[in-house]
Order: sequence, then structure tokens, then C-alpha cells
Amino acid sequence: MTELPPKIRILVVDDHTLFRRGLTALLHRDPQFEVVGDAGDAGEAQRRAQELKPDVILLDNHLPGVTGVDALPALREAVPAARVLMLTVSEDERDLAGALRAGASGYLLKTIEGDALAAAIRRAMRGESIVAEEMTGKLVAAYCDAAAPQPAQVVEPAAPASPLHALSPREQDILRGIANGQGNKEIARSLGIAETTVKIHVQHILRKLDVSSRVQAAVIAVEHGLA
Repeated sequence: MTELPPKIRILVVDDHTLFRRGLTALLHRDPQFEVVGDAGDAGEAQRRAQELKPDVILLDNHLPGVTGVDALPALREAVPAARVLMLTVSEDERDLAGALRAGASGYLLKTIEGDALAAAIRRAMRGESIVAEEMTGKLVAAYCDAAAPQPAQVVEPAAPASPLHALSPREQDILRGIANGQGNKEIARSLGIAETTVKIHVQHILRKLDVSSRVQAAVIAVEHGLA
């Protein structure tokens, strides 16, 4: 008999009771997920996390009192092994950047489809970082703002060779699209190639750059002037 994969234990944190109930019902459709509890604010979330030790915390940002981003450090201290995925309506790049700096494993929008949410939870459990495709461009913009050059005081040594040299011209075209926030379908349309071909190229790009997510690849592209 094939052994079933272990349950992924989930804590849902959102200040809207109906949303928590709806999300819990949605997640319960997947036999691998077990919603072990929910919370309506940051304080309750921390107490429930310490008590229940979930594998994944789905965290809204717009909570009463303390925002989800500000609650992240206490939640990660309460359950260091848990993956925290922001699930919010906020498309503000400052919230996105703040969440990732505070240790969130991902940033998702509430417009996400159920299947995509399930896939994101599984990817987070594998240690990947996940950011909604709609937010990729904003992440790059936030990174660029944070990395804006300051008045130079010390002459820096020569930069190492660009990792982009390992990519073919076609792969660089696709990486440029990723860095500009385009999804696979948009990239395929702009380059006149099949979406399946784009997916294969993306896998090669991630392997060559030694990264696990499109977001990390996009940051490398920006760092080296591709986008």
C-alpha cells in the first residue's frame, strides 16, 4: 500500500470571520491539508501558533491593532519551523518588501485561485519562496529603491563576472520578461514561442542561476542590469 504524505497543518489568520471559514472549507477539500485553527488578530495568532505548532501560517496583513507584517517576527519566534505565507489584498510594494525582510516565505493576493494556493503551500513546505506574479515587478522596484546607490566613499573592488553569462540569448530574453513582471503566457506571446517552451527555459534559467524561484531570478536580473 502506498504511504500517504503527512498532513500539512495550517493556521489561518484573518480578521474577517467569514473569510476564515470560507478559506478553511476550501483547504479542507484537499486531503493533505489540515486546518488546525484560526485567529482574528496578531495576539491571538501568536498564542494559537505556540499552542498548535502549525506547519504553515496563512497571514493577512490588515489585522486590528498590529499589522500582519509587524506580527511576523513574534510569529516566527513562536514557531520557528513554520512557513508564513502572507495572504492579503495589499498590493503595496512596501508591505511586500517588509514581509519578505521579516521572514515571510511568500506573498500572495486574495484573488489567487484555490489550486494555485494549494500549490503555493506545497512549494513553501519544500522551502521555496513564492510571490504572486502580479507582485513580481513591484518586488523588483522595491529592491531597486533599497539598492539605490549612495554617495561613494570607498572605491569598491571589481565586480565578479555576471552569472547571466551562463544564459543563452533566448534565456536572457525570458529572464528580462520575468524581471518585468510578465507571466509565462505574456512572455510566450511577446517572443512568439509556445508557453511550454517558456516553462522549459524558466527551469533551465533557475538551475543555471542556482535559485529556486522566479523572484530570486528577477532580482539577479536587476542587479546585473538586464531589466
